[in-house]
Amino acid sequence: MILSAEAVTVARGPAVLVRDLSLEARPGAFLGLIGPNGAGKTSLLRVLAALDMPARGRVAYDGRTADEIGRRALGRIVAYLPQEGRIHWPLPVEDVVALGRLPHGAAAVDAAARRAMAAASVSHLARRPAGTLSGGERARVLLARALAVEAPVLLADEPCAALDPLHQLEVMALLRDTARRGAVVVAVMHDLTLAARFCDRLALMKEGRLLAVGPPREVLGGGEGGSHVANAFGVDAVRLEHGGEMIVLPWARRSDEGPHGR
Repeated sequence: MILSAEAVTVARGPAVLVRDLSLEARPGAFLGLIGPNGAGKTSLLRVLAALDMPARGRVAYDGRTADEIGRRALGRIVAYLPQEGRIHWPLPVEDVVALGRLPHGAAAVDAAARRAMAAASVSHLARRPAGTLSGGERARVLLARALAVEAPVLLADEPCAALDPLHQLEVMALLRDTARRGAVVVAVMHDLTLAARFCDRLALMKEGRLLAVGPPREVLGGGEGGSHVANAFGVDAVRLEHGGEMIVLPWARRSDEGPHGR
């Protein structure tokens, strides 16, 4: 399954959120969407998930649009993890996860749901009422629900936002491993070090446009990559190495930003 956006523009009334953007995500590679607040990352992800329609352009799944595939079949192809992390149903955790099986015909706590709970480290919460979960537990339960779909495309919006450091590492490793098993995995990220360590490719956005795409060292590293980070975020970053991995720390406002920023 190849997921592609072709000259996509997303608008909300007079506001243009994504501008003429083309991007491709392939199986086996974990793609991170990064950029400042308001860059259009979530708007693009929702269009990739066929939750919103672009004003112009085309999103395709192995060359076919959502309309050509049909909504029922698309539910088995694309799993989406939103960023708000809410659970609206007074259900035990295992039943929430089992909702991920609905595209396959029934919300049953089957082997796929149990695999997803184990992968997201929430099996021990199976009988807990969803309303009693902490923010981090809830985030992992919703990730398990998305994994339970066992879709070839997994789209996640800020999957680490509510998690402590240990579970951030576990979730990022899980997303990377999901890609390694042949899925298309795309996640909106804010932590540049996690993005550098776990993602195979990064797409850096600014003001609805694609500023840079490539391996993390190319997009976030020194030299030209350093100018990408400064240009997108308005900060200078410190880059360190540990265990052969790059650490990227936003350090200070760019000296040419002035006292009031951009």
